Amino acid sequence: MKQSHFIMLIVFLGLTTKNAIATEISEATRECYIQKIEESDKNLTVDEIKAFCKQQVTEQKNTQERELSALEKRIVQEQQTRDNPAVITPHKRNYLLPISYVNNPNASPFENLAGDAELDNFEAKFQLSFKAPLAESLFQKKDVLFFGFTIQSYWQMYNSEVSSPFRETNYQPEIFYGFMNDFKVGEWTNLVNVIGIEHQSNGRSQPLSRSWNRLYAQFVWENNDWIFMFKPWYRIPEDRKTEPNQADGDDNPDIHKYMGYFEFTSLYRWDTQTFGIMLRNNLRSDNRGAIQLDWTFPMGKRFKGYAQYFHGYGESLIDYDHSTSRLGIGVLLTDIF
Repeated sequence: MKQSHFIMLIVFLGLTTKNAIATEISEATRECYIQKIEESDKNLTVDEIKAFCKQQVTEQKNTQERELSALEKRIVQEQQTRDNPAVITPHKRNYLLPISYVNNPNASPFENLAGDAELDNFEAKFQLSFKAPLAESLFQKKDVLFFGFTIQSYWQMYNSEVSSPFRETNYQPEIFYGFMNDFKVGEWTNLVNVIGIEHQSNGRSQPLSRSWNRLYAQFVWENNDWIFMFKPWYRIPEDRKTEPNQADGDDNPDIHKYMGYFEFTSLYRWDTQTFGIMLRNNLRSDNRGAIQLDWTFPMGKRFKGYAQYFHGYGESLIDYDHSTSRLGIGVLLTDIF
């Protein structure tokens, strides 16, 4: 410490002795005094240092005293490991449903390829999803540009007659920009907002190829253990095919009639369990949307149990125009919060 700073510190602490007799100076305040004196120039007065430290310590105390919501805790946990190259950050839910029953398997796309083979009603379903930061603090302190990737697969695990194939796998890479927010309406806080672009494809050749590209936004509101997410999107148009089996062009020009234009999700955490609902709608009189119900519950220290019910169109790309109902149960590797 410079000699001038040392003398200033002695004088400063001497001036605070009278107040310290009545009210003991906190350790955080004392550390702030010392740090500010070492960093400041000679023109900074004692009163200015005291005012600065009072405000800083008060803000820190208010932050510590305010209990973080469930979603905020999840975000903090992600931030602590986000830049660690040994850690993969989850994006959407990661899960395995080894047992799921679908009432109406969509065999029509495979009729000319699999002969007389039939699809089982029982199959496994799993999803793997991660994200990685590309850039941080682009426009404000708490914003991040991410790359995300999600795989969702449907496995005819018990169908030995056709060698237990993976019936359908969807690949979803995306780039999205997210930023924290603190806008409030009553008890609700708009905590996170996202804008992004995503491609979704099943990676198949014709005639089984299905794909589309979307621009989307997502608005996340939370109230302690409640979360509401609204995700509208715009489908990027593609050229129409001149022949059904040509590689270029739109594989599914009517997908918007089934997948709709937005997705609404609500989650509620009750103790150690989470309940969720997802709704999609095409805003048409002949609504061909979808609903999904989720329930997660404790199962040991590391994992959670997961039950999922889906009804409607577009559970997978190959089934975008086929209505199904599915009930599955399995293991959740990572939850949303």
